[in-house]
Amino acid sequence: MASTDWFRDARWGVFNHYLAPADLSADDWNGRVDGFDATDYAQQVAAVGAGYAFFTIGQNSGHYCAPNATYDDLVGIRPSKCSERDLVSDLSDALGELGIPLLVYLPSGAPAADAVAAKRLKWKWGFEGGWPDGWGVRTGDRLEEFQQMWEAVIREWSLRWGQKVRGWWLDGCYFADEMYRHPEPPNFCSFAAALKAGNPAAIVAFNPGVVYPIIRHCPGEDYTAGEINEPDKVECTGRWVEQAQLHMLSYLGPTWGQGPLRFDDEQVVRYTRRINECEGVVSWDVPIDPDGRIPEEFLRQLRALKQN
Repeated sequence: MASTDWFRDARWGVFNHYLAPADLSADDWNGRVDGFDATDYAQQVAAVGAGYAFFTIGQNSGHYCAPNATYDDLVGIRPSKCSERDLVSDLSDALGELGIPLLVYLPSGAPAADAVAAKRLKWKWGFEGGWPDGWGVRTGDRLEEFQQMWEAVIREWSLRWGQKVRGWWLDGCYFADEMYRHPEPPNFCSFAAALKAGNPAAIVAFNPGVVYPIIRHCPGEDYTAGEINEPDKVECTGRWVEQAQLHMLSYLGPTWGQGPLRFDDEQVVRYTRRINECEGVVSWDVPIDPDGRIPEEFLRQLRALKQN
């Protein structure tokens, strides 16, 4: 288990979904990533007093904001939908100069909106029958080949970034009994090993979806994924959920990555303080534009947290 003391001491941070539409061209994606101002982003995060930042590597479109030769070789898509610029590395450098750790978000599955990548990665759930009509994994179908390929993709990124990435948040680990809870690899242990290949001290969480109360999804988790829609329903009895650091993730807008604000400042301060007083950690998802700007109304609300 990796130490989460630094994460507890950070108390709260920001979470950004930096995503692209599936039909965006590789050239346009590279232009968008090249235009992201990492220094300005880091200064925004520092100005609101956030203790860390989570940033999305990529999601269902198949566009990722860092190069990955393993991914390109496996899916065979040319030109690559992985950006030429390593935005994760640049963000870590910019945030690091201000003493702010960077953690990253990645789905546990292939990009659902990219049929070519899904097929070549031997991804079935979300591919056969379409998404979300094909949602689910058949009983007994572990998707071993997919898992081995995905771990190889992740291992390349982890080795590339090393200590620049302090943690990982893995989405979509919904079918744990079918895919991960097995004594032999691929399983949660081999998944965690790939995530920590470049930095054994990195903290990891596997998201089971929205679950009340917040749970520890597997023994290899260092902190809880903690995805929650309604922060007022969170139970907080102490720092640990079994042996994982308590962490809650929710959104300040009406849903992930969107505005306007849904809470007033007093509510956000109250929700955050209640969990911090239990030595828990809170991540707030806020929108971000392609250039790296967080809307002013969200910055203002985050500044209210800094003042309290």
